[in-house]
Amino acid sequence: MADERIPVVILCGGVGTRLAEQTEVRPKPLVEIGGRPILWHIMKHYSRYGFNEFVLALGHKGDQIKRYFLDYHAVGQDMTISLKEGRVLPLNNNVEPWKVHLVDTGEGTLTGGRLRLLQPLIGGSTFMLTYGDGVGNVRLDDLLAFHRSRGGLATLTAVRPPARFGALEFDGDRIRHFKEKSTLHEGWINGGFFVVDPAALQYIKSDVMWEHAPMESLAGDGQLFAYRHEDFWQCMDTLRDLRYLESLWDAGRAPWKTW
Repeated sequence: MADERIPVVILCGGVGTRLAEQTEVRPKPLVEIGGRPILWHIMKHYSRYGFNEFVLALGHKGDQIKRYFLDYHAVGQDMTISLKEGRVLPLNNNVEPWKVHLVDTGEGTLTGGRLRLLQPLIGGSTFMLTYGDGVGNVRLDDLLAFHRSRGGLATLTAVRPPARFGALEFDGDRIRHFKEKSTLHEGWINGGFFVVDPAALQYIKSDVMWEHAPMESLAGDGQLFAYRHEDFWQCMDTLRDLRYLESLWDAGRAPWKTW
């Protein structure tokens, strides 16, 4: 896996209206847990499994995310500054081995539209895809192996949180029906942490929600599979969610801390 290029696309463009207390001043992926943005926590988890190339789809307040990574090297480590020579020398080399592509995909672009715009950077390889506001201890090596063994164009990670998200109906591991934000079902929902083959992007016909027509069509064609994750997953939709994640981190009991 280390020799194969599998970029990780992270959708970072949403407004995060239900977390307005935090997102009025910063984009949702930069809202902090334990003094670090949730985006950093997500990237650390992927990096733990050897995925170190990231493609960030920016939108709302995306300039702040660019600035975060521009300053990352300088702020994230000890250094010696020679004022006379104008040189900065690192005192350690603890910075993550990440390559981060930061792409402005528009303020109001929908998730499917953002993916279409990223296609040139993604290239012709299988890629990972997730949201910039959810953490979990998903075994990413098992997820990738599962995706390849099923032979579909896309695999999502199915999780079991509160019943206010999209519902999935199964036929074995194949997803028979996909419906986002349904209140008619309870049980398994879309938790992100996708593995996607490039051909799946052909299902995105315009600036649409990835979770609507494209995924519904993939499911209808038998090309969408579910990797069931029975362990920890939590999105950061509300202030209550944020406080819950912070409490786990502060107590030293953060299940998503896999590094």
